[in-house]
Amino acid sequence: MVHFEHIKYLWLLVVVALAGGMWVFFTLRQRKRLEVWADRSMFVRLIPDRSRWRPWLKMALVLTGASLLVVALANPQFGTKIEKGKRAGSDIAICLDVSNSMMAEDIQPNRLERSKRVVSNLLNSLAGDRISLVVFAGTSYIQMPLTNDYSATKLFLDQVSCDMISAQGTAIGDAIEKAMQTFGYDDPDREWSQNKGRAIIVISDGENHEDDAVDAARKAASEGIRVCTIGLGLPDGAPIPEYDARGRKNSLKHDRNGSIIMTHLNEEMMEEIASAGKGVYVRAGNVNSGLTSITKLIEGMEKEEYGEAVFSAYESRYMYPLTGALICLIAEVLIYERRNRKWNLKKLISED
Repeated sequence: MVHFEHIKYLWLLVVVALAGGMWVFFTLRQRKRLEVWADRSMFVRLIPDRSRWRPWLKMALVLTGASLLVVALANPQFGTKIEKGKRAGSDIAICLDVSNSMMAEDIQPNRLERSKRVVSNLLNSLAGDRISLVVFAGTSYIQMPLTNDYSATKLFLDQVSCDMISAQGTAIGDAIEKAMQTFGYDDPDREWSQNKGRAIIVISDGENHEDDAVDAARKAASEGIRVCTIGLGLPDGAPIPEYDARGRKNSLKHDRNGSIIMTHLNEEMMEEIASAGKGVYVRAGNVNSGLTSITKLIEGMEKEEYGEAVFSAYESRYMYPLTGALICLIAEVLIYERRNRKWNLKKLISED
């Protein structure tokens, strides 16, 4: 099966076809004008070196050559070859808040679903980097270890919900420590070495109630790990909905005094964590908000080789249509539009 590397260039074939159509139109129009001036049977005597088929042949060669040049420009590929290459990239741990406050609907559809979309868009912007996933509320655990399989990461991401952890709260510091463990920190079976190719991305509303998240971020930075934060929610706050067994919203959460619990985005906390972790803070006002600054930071980090990749690649075959195009264009130049004049005069003398 033929594959084109730059398929968009094939639209130029339409231009070639239009040019051919215009040439045919004006050629037939000129012939009609000649027929008004003289009978067609007289053309041989009046224009003895005129050829009926050579102009058509020359134009056919030009159009064929131009078409083949367009095909060569699109780079047709068929057949595959096996190539080996080094895998290199950064290690990124994503810490995702699954506390009940992430069900607030101050951003639609809710904070948790928006955060999952942000992660999915972040994955789409990465190439070659390894990803791990940590979920946290009152405590945290590793949902997925380091992998470069983004499809598997999205499958794990789809399973994330606020029911995953029964202990409620927001232990960002513990999540950062778990993220460091996915890189091999404090693992007796893995040799730890500092490098500038690791980052932790904390996605939360910042309502930290359990530990010292700033100190944890500072510790990560001392080990060469950048800590970035993405804030979910609005500073004005929103109530936390409650759902029945069928997943239908039926009420709002209340405290012991019967007042509706409001949850707010703590931007000050998220900024402090990012500052201590030598990273950046952004607010996820929309799905793509802030991703540019984070992806630029990731692109600027050191890339570490972590294995060898074997993959198949298409073989480029542009040289074949390019060669055909050159042959057509050279042939068009070598063919004269009019017949050989000496041969034509001999024919006229013999007829007389």
